Amino acid sequence: MATFLYRLGRFSFRKRHFVALFWVALLALAGAGAAGAPAAGNSSFSIPGTEAQKAFDLLDARFPGASADGATARVVFKAPDGQKMTDPGNKAAVLDTVDELSGGAEVAQVTDPYQGGGVSQDGTVAYASVTYKVPGMELEESSREALKTAAEDARDSGLTVEIGGDALQAVPETGSAEIIGIGVAAVVLVITLGSLLAAGLPLLTAIVGVGIGVATITALASALDLGSTTSILASMIGLAVGIDYALFVVSRYRAELAEGREREEAAGRAVGTAGSAVVFAGLTVVIALVGLSVVNIPMLTKMGIAAAGTVAVAVLIALTLIPAVLGYAGRRVRPAGEKSKLLGGGRAKNKDKADRPNMGTRWASFVVRRPLAVLLLGIVGLGAAAVPAGSLELGLPDDGSQPTSTTQRRAYDLLSEGFGPGFNGPLVVVVDAQGSDDPQVVFQQAGDEIKALDNVVNVAPAAPNKAGDTATIAVVPDAKPSSAATEDLVHDIRAAGADITDGTGAEVLVTGATAMNIDVSQKLNDALVPYLVLVVGLAFLLLIVVFRSILVPLKAALGFLLSVLAALGAVVAVYQWGWLSGLMGVEETGPIMSMMPIFMVGVVFGLAMDYEVFLVTRIREAHVHGEKPAQAVVTGFRYSARVVTAAAIIMIAVFSGFIGSSDSMVKMIGFGLAIAVLFDAFVVRMAIVPAVLALLGAKAWWLPKWLDRALPNVDVEGESLAVHDRTADRDDEDKELVRA
Repeated sequence: MATFLYRLGRFSFRKRHFVALFWVALLALAGAGAAGAPAAGNSSFSIPGTEAQKAFDLLDARFPGASADGATARVVFKAPDGQKMTDPGNKAAVLDTVDELSGGAEVAQVTDPYQGGGVSQDGTVAYASVTYKVPGMELEESSREALKTAAEDARDSGLTVEIGGDALQAVPETGSAEIIGIGVAAVVLVITLGSLLAAGLPLLTAIVGVGIGVATITALASALDLGSTTSILASMIGLAVGIDYALFVVSRYRAELAEGREREEAAGRAVGTAGSAVVFAGLTVVIALVGLSVVNIPMLTKMGIAAAGTVAVAVLIALTLIPAVLGYAGRRVRPAGEKSKLLGGGRAKNKDKADRPNMGTRWASFVVRRPLAVLLLGIVGLGAAAVPAGSLELGLPDDGSQPTSTTQRRAYDLLSEGFGPGFNGPLVVVVDAQGSDDPQVVFQQAGDEIKALDNVVNVAPAAPNKAGDTATIAVVPDAKPSSAATEDLVHDIRAAGADITDGTGAEVLVTGATAMNIDVSQKLNDALVPYLVLVVGLAFLLLIVVFRSILVPLKAALGFLLSVLAALGAVVAVYQWGWLSGLMGVEETGPIMSMMPIFMVGVVFGLAMDYEVFLVTRIREAHVHGEKPAQAVVTGFRYSARVVTAAAIIMIAVFSGFIGSSDSMVKMIGFGLAIAVLFDAFVVRMAIVPAVLALLGAKAWWLPKWLDRALPNVDVEGESLAVHDRTADRDDEDKELVRA
């Protein structure tokens, strides 16, 4: 592989015009597709294999035209102090609003609060439900504006009016913090590479890669039902790995220049060595992201594949576009150790300072001298950070997790105040009595048994379809949607439904947003272990090929488990317990998003293997070239610690930028990935890895002979290039002898 990538790097450097034109054309093509495509909305949320989804599909089939998948809105009214919603003036204002909303072209139905039981017992709060003919992602902006206008008109009468539901759901915004993250990355690159131009190359190529990836996602969003969150997460991961991969290639290029090589040769060698590490690091990230498909949640699968595609683009850009732009830069990109004049280059150097070991060398030497103490300290520290993960509670966000500044959250609070906390998460029980002798008796029996359960506030009369063989029963729990009591109620209803099925042959199913959230959480919990086995197993095999060792990949996998558990602990502490919530912009603590752990496991595993590959390949390279194990650790850190540290800081900065997003899922994932990279890069890879390698010594690189013969030689360390050097040197010597 090293030889192939070496040739690719030289080709890209030499044919830079062609390579640059190719990537620019690809960016323009993706941009044109994105510009002409419909805007991405919120992806449809289906969970195959769950009871909630089965009930939802049954509603579509048995209640045609009911717009079961249509957008919904709740317009919530509150009377001024001392007044009631039943007062004539207030009632007239509400009925005017109902009439105004009923005229919408996309509106399927608007309920009258005074006829449909939409007034609270104390008479201070009322609500009107609006059902639309199309899903929220397809709702015209004019319909949203009409909804807002109707609410504003009602406010003019003196009422407090807020709007809940998915009809007003907006595309999430990441905020200015994302720009700050890129700014931090730029500063780190300048310090690391000692040149504004060299620092600009990774940023430029990463932005090109993310631009292609996000534009392609945007162009395909409508056709493939990709939600707006998909492009944000793809840009988050693509930007981070794009900068890192480019940084590794540029750093190696400058190191090759410092060895005295010509620029084309240096570009080829940078791609042949660092590029090999980039390929395998990228493969681990892609495996982890594509592996999310085993969960069988379409939205999660699409997010993973989209992000994996952006990572693949970042790898290809690092292998081709980076050497091409290095060719354009020419002598303005200086060898390692030299700075541009703007940053102090050209000044007389202090010889003592120049000969002093760098920070990576000093740190590795310290770890090699005291490996056991460093190992224990790292494990204990991560173990302590992981403790809160034992209290992990999973759920999906609703309007109650929105900032208090939003109308959705204020509507949620008003409904809780007027009707109780469970009113925001009603359960829909679907009774399929098609196979029973007397459907009406079954409907009545189901309602009676549900009323007898604990934690039930209200059970509405059964509402049958036109055929009379299927009915829906609305159930209002006593507790809020994300509570354990509501989850227990869902299980109790399903248990009671099983008894009804045994006695009558009718099927009782529970659905609704709350039941769907519970089923999603359970499905994700059940899939976590198989997912870990698949992804870690595949990556373990891949790393055996890369490092030609059993213990090094095993250490890498165990280190990852430590860092991801510690990161989950930090997420629980902040978003569930409320520690540092003000600093992180968390207005409402609660259960951790169901998709968060498995998505974070996938991404963090890929990124953790990035650092493992970049760091340990340098150590193995030194070992392969004859150094003793302890000295190889020090040598590997001398050449790679600075760059790996810079790469980690860049990733942390980029991920932290997404904490400012208006979307709670993006906010939480941004924090989780940032803290996970912090733990993995600076505790696991920089401390635990060298400590373990120092303790294992030569045993770290042990591989059974039969397996060594069976494995392909991918040559990540570039040994074939060293052989190429020796052959070239002998050829030069032979030519000199012939001339003599």
